[in-house]
Amino acid sequence: MQLYESSQDYLERILMIEKEKGFVRSIDVASALNFSKPSVSVAMKKLRENGYITFDDADHIHLTETGRAVAENMLDRHLTLTNLFKKLGISDEIAAEDACKIEHDLSPETYEALKNLSEKL
Repeated sequence: MQLYESSQDYLERILMIEKEKGFVRSIDVASALNFSKPSVSVAMKKLRENGYITFDDADHIHLTETGRAVAENMLDRHLTLTNLFKKLGISDEIAAEDACKIEHDLSPETYEALKNLSEKL
């Protein structure tokens, strides 16, 4: 299954909420992304059906091994690019927005080069 940008964003946000709160509910995802609860429910169903997340008895969302790998990759890309842009003098808000726009589209080679550059700055 091809994982679309929106699915990557959902997985990344689930990981971020998990790190912040220790647990994740659909309403937390909806609130964090400013999406409607029904929209998030549809997305969570697709992510569950494709093996990226599971739900426990309390309806908490858990990333599967595959889902966690995608989420960690996207979060690493986001943070690396945001930090690089900030080092270049871009404001925090714009740096984060621009990182979010391009984190999905960079080739692994370009991303690694930017990551190496960021570490040198």
